Amino acid sequence: MDAIWLDGAEWLAVLRIGLGLWWLESWRHKDKKAWFERGTGIAWAADVAAKHRWTAVRSGFDVMVAPRPRTMAYVVVYAELAVGLGLVAGFLTPVALVGGLLLNVLYFTLMIHDWAEQGQNAMMALISVVALFAMSWQVWSLDDAIGWFR
Repeated sequence: MDAIWLDGAEWLAVLRIGLGLWWLESWRHKDKKAWFERGTGIAWAADVAAKHRWTAVRSGFDVMVAPRPRTMAYVVVYAELAVGLGLVAGFLTPVALVGGLLLNVLYFTLMIHDWAEQGQNAMMALISVVALFAMSWQVWSLDDAIGWFR
């Protein structure tokens, strides 16, 4: 593979790190006090789910999220942090990529009618798939330094 400035594996690491920074920004800009103390994030998601045209989304939300809104707020917020840190540091990178992909699929499905969010989720999911199948942890990662996932 020919590339300019960096080699192919390094460009894939740049893509992985950039995706990690995107997840960290998603975590950073959340109002944690509102999410954890007032439940605003899950309340917003509950409103979206209640109006969703797909029964599976409504019933899935009612079964998995609605009974435990506080726990789910922590899961969502800290999952974004964990994915971001994992991708930037290249630590447990395949796990972080799959976790981020699952979050994007969940967000995409929940917000299927919100076109403003769909581009972001689609692009983040695409980057996750490329970074996963191209094994973007081969350089500039703790996984490579430790010798994992070779």
